[in-house]
Amino acid sequence: MLLMLLMLVMPGLAQADSDEVAGTLGAVGSDTLAGLMLRWGEALTEQHPAVRLQLQATGSASAPTALIAGTTLLGPMSRPMNEDEREAFTQRHGYPPLELEVARDALAVVVHRHNPLESLTLPELDALFSHTLLCGATAPIERWSQLGVDLPRGRVSLHGRNVASGTHDLFRLRGMCGGRFRRDVNEHPGSAAVVAAVAAEPASMGYAGLNHLTPAVKAIAWRDATSGRLYPPAGAAVTRGDYPLSRSLYLYVNRPPGIPLPGPERAFLELVLSDAGQAVVEEIGFAPLTREERARQWLRLKDNDDR
Repeated sequence: MLLMLLMLVMPGLAQADSDEVAGTLGAVGSDTLAGLMLRWGEALTEQHPAVRLQLQATGSASAPTALIAGTTLLGPMSRPMNEDEREAFTQRHGYPPLELEVARDALAVVVHRHNPLESLTLPELDALFSHTLLCGATAPIERWSQLGVDLPRGRVSLHGRNVASGTHDLFRLRGMCGGRFRRDVNEHPGSAAVVAAVAAEPASMGYAGLNHLTPAVKAIAWRDATSGRLYPPAGAAVTRGDYPLSRSLYLYVNRPPGIPLPGPERAFLELVLSDAGQAVVEEIGFAPLTREERARQWLRLKDNDDR
């Protein structure tokens, strides 16, 4: 049924006339989505040469602020809006933001490429990064020897994202059971900086968006503490959500119900949910939406049109 609806709804929405698709397309939000947004912007310019994407990738927390202020119509986020953000938007505009899922992603725990560590349990991960130990560990892990790894520099050097990022929030909720980070975790403004820091120091560990990984680091599998089964941060484990640090990526849209979006924004969303747009998702290193998931997003757009 969803596939049939996808076939019916897509032609009805794809009405962006080339003559009216012109101007600057603004977006403010997630650093994780920056590369994907830019590639979508390039693809859109190929279709509509008079459109240019202007992106401010300052972190997911900046998207609701810009949407509420009305300085942008599109807010890419690597986490869902929280209730306070939704309420503030609704109070300002008189209607809720339109939420569209656009891709799937995962956070990878990474170590230096020569590090022999292969997997971690959730309690071990929490014991490394938090001081609250809410995931079942009884003591913090501060040295590689506690993980069975022999390195000349024995202390684990930790790297992560800053508080403005959805990546930081997801890791705290899923990787630390909602706990608090240790004070010695080095914070970085982007996932690429985390990966570079880990690549430069053999005794380091960090977490970053999957699409930012390089051959200089190694992604660590999640190990089920009961069964011992390994779930790598890739492929079907991410698509199915079996990997605990998997997540959806979103575009939030300031769109009054029943009022069509301007041409550039409308054409951009049509591209994002198209076969070509989802091929870009896979090319960048994220997991594309299934056809059923895309059909649900098209229905959200259609429902918004009909209100």
